[in-house]
Amino acid sequence: MRLLAVSKTFGPEAVAEAAAAGQTAFGENYVQEGLAKIAALREAGVTGLAWHCIGPLQRNKTRAVAEAFDWVQSVDRLQIAQRLSDQRPAHLAPLNVCLQVNIDGAPTKAGVPPEEALALARAVAALPRLRLRGLMAIPDPAPDPDTARAVFARVAALFAEVRAALGNPVDFDTLSMGMSDDLEPAIAAGSTMVRVGSAIFGRRVYAPGG
Repeated sequence: MRLLAVSKTFGPEAVAEAAAAGQTAFGENYVQEGLAKIAALREAGVTGLAWHCIGPLQRNKTRAVAEAFDWVQSVDRLQIAQRLSDQRPAHLAPLNVCLQVNIDGAPTKAGVPPEEALALARAVAALPRLRLRGLMAIPDPAPDPDTARAVFARVAALFAEVRAALGNPVDFDTLSMGMSDDLEPAIAAGSTMVRVGSAIFGRRVYAPGG
């Protein structure tokens, strides 16, 4: 089980404190905020961190992400994946990516529909500068742990199905699901990475309108 500390809205000082305590993987929802934090920590001499882009990614932000981040967990269409592969600098290791799956089927939610996940996975796996690592999901809040676990189990079943269809690649090892409020049922259903923010950094305070 891997812990991704979601550091959105918290400054580089909070990330540096978590890093000093041994945390190495950090997730950012907003590209510009993440880029500023990455630069500030690098300038401060904090090294050895892995940065995950976990928010929706627009076409005009792919180059910056391909150049600065280590992971993108929110790939949900081939066009974005192709741009990330084309724009990943040759001197860097391939960019780790997860496909975001819209397991609930909500029309306003990001993510590839489950029935289209395998086709997208095959296309992404063929891109030269990407390393397909698995699936990510953000289900709607469930009324109780049993319901949450049942939804997460559907994601886990899809993960196993896609992995088998791809030939069980060793690199396809990441099932990113579960956050501060539902990490226990997610882990019970088979999550290999939980994305935790408030349980690590405390309650977020958003600016008006944010």
